[in-house]
Amino acid sequence: GFTAIEIREFVHEYYLQPHGTKGSWLKKQPFTPNQFRRWRKTLLEGDLDRNLIPREHGGMTRSRGEWTAFEKARAKEIADHEAQISQLNARIRELEGTNSALGKAIGLLHERSEQEPDLKTTIEHESSLKPSTDSSPS
Repeated sequence: GFTAIEIREFVHEYYLQPHGTKGSWLKKQPFTPNQFRRWRKTLLEGDLDRNLIPREHGGMTRSRGEWTAFEKARAKEIADHEAQISQLNARIRELEGTNSALGKAIGLLHERSEQEPDLKTTIEHESSLKPSTDSSPS
């Protein structure tokens, strides 16, 4: 089946179709027109998240204001989602910059360690300069 989010997207996309093209749009979808009618009724008059469909009690239609409210709520969801995506993209760019700076710092540390004398050579050189502390007779 489809998730509640996917069903909301299908219903939203259906209402965006120009007049006269909704039937052909429905035929191209991976669900039947009857299934779509149930989804639409559940979304608009029932509770889609809990899959509750209202009882049959006549032809109850939504007013233009109710459809507008539905579209406004959907537009707000989309705007909130896009704002969240832009915040996450900004955070990604920030972290990529930090990662780049760390990479450069590590590269500089490697360069400096290559320019310094080898630790083993330095210790041998220092020990050859010190007087011998052997107590053995010569």
